[in-house]
Amino acid sequence: MEYRPLGATGINVSAVCLGTMTWGSQNSEAEAHAQIDLALDRGINFVDTAEMYPVTPNRAETRGRTEEYIGSWLAKTGRRDAFILASKVSGPVPAGVNRGDNKHLTRENIENALNNSLRRLNTDYLDLYQVHWPDRPSPAFGKRGLQKLSDKPETVAIEETLEALDALVTAGKIRAFGVSNETPWGVAEYLRLSREKGLARVASIQNAYNLLNRLFEAGLSEFALREGVGLLAYSPLASGHLTGKYLGGVVVPGSRLDVANQFARYDVPQQADAAARYVAIAHAFGLSPATLALAYVYRQPFVTSSIIGATSVKQLEEDISGSLVDLPKEALAAVEAVHRAYPDPCP
Repeated sequence: MEYRPLGATGINVSAVCLGTMTWGSQNSEAEAHAQIDLALDRGINFVDTAEMYPVTPNRAETRGRTEEYIGSWLAKTGRRDAFILASKVSGPVPAGVNRGDNKHLTRENIENALNNSLRRLNTDYLDLYQVHWPDRPSPAFGKRGLQKLSDKPETVAIEETLEALDALVTAGKIRAFGVSNETPWGVAEYLRLSREKGLARVASIQNAYNLLNRLFEAGLSEFALREGVGLLAYSPLASGHLTGKYLGGVVVPGSRLDVANQFARYDVPQQADAAARYVAIAHAFGLSPATLALAYVYRQPFVTSSIIGATSVKQLEEDISGSLVDLPKEALAAVEAVHRAYPDPCP
């Protein structure tokens, strides 16, 4: 396992991160604990969660359960120093995400959200606390660009959010902060305000990145490489579409597409054709489709860590091993040829 710096924090994280968004819905508490144990055994020292998890499916009655499962593992083992722990604060959404009706990223809301997460996690600090998505309207979760500005009066400015996060760093409740589902403009604003106001510096950006969605390369990769705001890549398997299991319109009972159909970014005509070509490349080189997809993400120089989630220990073991495979240069050339024909069908 390779370990890479998390921005300028002085923290080193494994280049594979254990994702948790199925724990509490598709995975039981015992299964979650078994995944943590396996991940640690395989050299993973980085676990990512969020206050709103699980989201497969997204239900009010299960929100926060993922953090509770991690917290029960920590209570059972006492091994808080075993891994770097990251969680997220939700942005504006409909009512029901743990904190009443107002989800805007004000100082009060961020502090309340963090305190609730710390309680569920059975810890008194987080290594990384992330803004799950911006407070402002922005192109994310499958949207392409902005046609007009549509900020609402209650939209919280990035400066206020950053000041709140800076206060939490100063208080020792978080070691660092990151952003998620963010744009180049948003990252630039966080960096500008940090310089001008002497506030905490953004350490990472957690965005989707996979063979069906390489938009990170177009603008954000330069921030990752020049400014040290590295990518924590989520959905490296494109919610399972890059494994080939959904080809031909097949929906496996109990799969993510079956239980969590809110991930509409993959519901586009070009997706199936592009995915089929990537699957064919994998088979041509004697690789599993998952290995091709995971190893491609792992090897990118702007990626700090690739977040893999699994619904079984066996699948997790396979995904960890697959991430570490060296891809032949001929396979990489074939991948680029498909990307030219089907550029980013699932942003």
